[in-house]
Amino acid sequence: MVIARSVALFALAAVLEIGGAWLVWQGVREHRGWGWTACGAVSLALYGFVATLQSSGDFGRVLAAYGGLFVAGSLLWAWAADGYRPDRFDVIGAVVCLVGMAVIMYAPRR
Repeated sequence: MVIARSVALFALAAVLEIGGAWLVWQGVREHRGWGWTACGAVSLALYGFVATLQSSGDFGRVLAAYGGLFVAGSLLWAWAADGYRPDRFDVIGAVVCLVGMAVIMYAPRR
């Protein structure tokens, strides 16, 4: 149950961070306006809060593990939102990152 909660928090954090960064990108780079940028900033702030809800109190471990999910989530977001089609090397890299994330966060420790 602890791992399921942790994975759900990581997934929520990914949506908030990747979505927030995408909204800022759209607002600034795609000239969609400051409303998009402001929504992105709020989403990024919420990401920072959600990251604190992990059961581990080790900031470095949580953020390092989250990095693996961020890589995979960014590719999925780009595919869904922008039509970017990941190639096999993108997929292999994302899988490596997810395995690294699982080792960092969920390996048994004393």
